[in-house]
Amino acid sequence: MAVPQRRISKTRKRMRRSHFKLEVTGLVACPHCGEMIRAHHVCPKCGYYAGKQVIKTGEDK
Repeated sequence: MAVPQRRISKTRKRMRRSHFKLEVTGLVACPHCGEMIRAHHVCPKCGYYAGKQVIKTGEDK
């Protein structure tokens, strides 16, 4: 089994992990109601996607 020859410094360890972080998902405003939604998803508030109503919600009834 491989064993490190020397201890890795805190700086080296942190430099290696600098890219290991969470990223914000792509949020866009719904063109119908203005609610912030994930890109390429149906709006849960109004039920519209690509300018067409695809699901019925409580607001439209």
